[in-house]
Formats: sequence, C-alpha cells, structure tokens
Amino acid sequence: MTWILVLAVVALVLAASAEFSALATRRIERTVPPQGQFLDLDGERLHYLDVGQGTPLVLIHGLSGQMGNFAHSLVGPLSAGFRVVAFDRPGSGYSTRAAGRSASLAAQAETLAKAIGVLNLDRPVVVGHSLGGAVALAIGLDHPASARGLVLVAPLTHPIVKLPPIFASLALPAPILRAFAWTLGPPILLLTRKWGVRQVFSPEPPPADFETLGGGLLGARPRNIAAAGDDVACASADLEAMVPRYPTLTMPVAVLYGRGDALLDWRAQGESMLAEVPGLDLEVMDGGHMLPVTAPDRIVAMIRRVAERAEARAPAPGLA
Repeated sequence: MTWILVLAVVALVLAASAEFSALATRRIERTVPPQGQFLDLDGERLHYLDVGQGTPLVLIHGLSGQMGNFAHSLVGPLSAGFRVVAFDRPGSGYSTRAAGRSASLAAQAETLAKAIGVLNLDRPVVVGHSLGGAVALAIGLDHPASARGLVLVAPLTHPIVKLPPIFASLALPAPILRAFAWTLGPPILLLTRKWGVRQVFSPEPPPADFETLGGGLLGARPRNIAAAGDDVACASADLEAMVPRYPTLTMPVAVLYGRGDALLDWRAQGESMLAEVPGLDLEVMDGGHMLPVTAPDRIVAMIRRVAERAEARAPAPGLA
C-alpha cells in the first residue's frame, strides 16, 4: 500500500510538472518571440537573423543557447560593416531538428553549410562560440568551401571528461533526460535560472536583460533541454575524431578566450590549438565565458583581422 501511495504521488508530481512546463513554454515564447526568419531545409526549419551588408559572417552559438547570445551585444556593431547571419543551431532556439537526424557536430555543420549555400553567402567568416566553436571547426574541416576563415570565441575544441555543474543534468541517459526535459526540467531550470546565468558569466556580472534580450529563457523549454542533451552526447566522440585533423586547416583561424572562464579551460581548449593549427591567432583576455555579450569590441576586432587575412590570401581576379 505504501508503494502504491508513493507511486501515486510521483505520478501526480510529474503530471503537474508537465502541465507547468507546457504553460511555462507558452509564456517564455510570448516573452522572447522569434526575431529572425525561417528557412526550411532537408526536413529542418532553421531560424536565422540576416542583417547588414558587406563581407558575410555566420554566427553559431553554444550549448543551450540561441542567436540572442549574439544579438544582445554583437550583431549591432558587426552589421555596420558586414552582412551578419546568426543561426539558431538545429534543435536550439526556434530551429528544429528533423526526427531521426543526428546531433553530431558533422551533421550540424552539414546543415549550416547547406544553409550558407542557399542564402548565397560567399564563403563567410564563420564565428563560433563555445560548442558553436566546435561546429565552426567541423565546417572548416568538412566544408572548407563554405568558410573563408574561422573565429572561435571561448570554443570547445577538445573532448572534456566532466561537464560543468550547470550542464550536469544534460549527461543523463537519453530516456531519463527526455522524461526530465518534459517534466521536472523546466521548473528546476526556471527556479535556478539566476544562479545558472551567474555561473555562465562568471567571473563577470551578467546583464540584467540577458534572459530576455539575450534569449536566456528559451533554453528552459522542454525540446531545447532534450536537444542540448543530444548535443552533449555527441560532442566528445566527434571531437576525438576532429582533433587529429586540425593541422589540415589552411584558412585563417583565430581564438579568443577569457582567463577567468568558469566553464572551459582556456589552456586545454585554446592554448593547445597553437600546436595544432598552422598560423593560429590566439588572444587571451581578462574575462569569462560569455564574451559575445561582455567583450563585443574584442570580437569585432578579431573578425576584422581574420577577414583581412582571408582577403590577402584570396587569388586575384582571373588567377583562381
């Protein structure tokens, strides 16, 4: 009888959590609506922002993020001199991931490379933040014709043994993670969101409007939690296969890291690239992980350097 009562209470809690999650999702989407356009591509629907004119840039956000991570502070300054296209990665933000589609870095890179072609972006500089840095590297390795250079901001470049505490729940076995995502996940993430945002920005203070203008709230929706778990499940194995190929990168590559990054080790993920990528431009600054929000000027300057290096390498017209 006791076990029946316990099971009944658990079922009631899960049902209430699922109802709360559905209501919270609707409220989050009213608060942080889509800010871009949609592109239907191979069964996936990509949400993207396309602003400005000039040399094309593609911006790829990190784990549990979306284009708002760039739109908050970086897209405005960049759009004054570049055509800036910021994507929600497949499964993140308002982009979907097709049923049965892999969450591997290679699969995401393939989707974004196809989108680059459909949008007529002529070999953009590809900018990747955090996990988006790993996707950018996959584009550089597998689709070099889709990028003239890479700018990696606090990037994930090598496998990590242990996830930061803020992302620990994403390492749950897939069936458990999905149950968590659609029941307890959203209320827990919403209740702890202030702590979570502080962890992501540490040691720097987060801006008060990051949850809305930076899109932070969108990561608490069930399908985004599940998709982030799929990203985590694929990343380390994919990176193990990618690392030996880094010396083959011939396009300009630059890395920007914060010494105080509380999520990724700048030495293991950034400094190590000096021995692996020919001609790497490495810059280390005081700061944390969310440099697209806290250090937009440094990123703009690095993007300009990479664009200029790529232009200098380009063959003169008629000599290609």
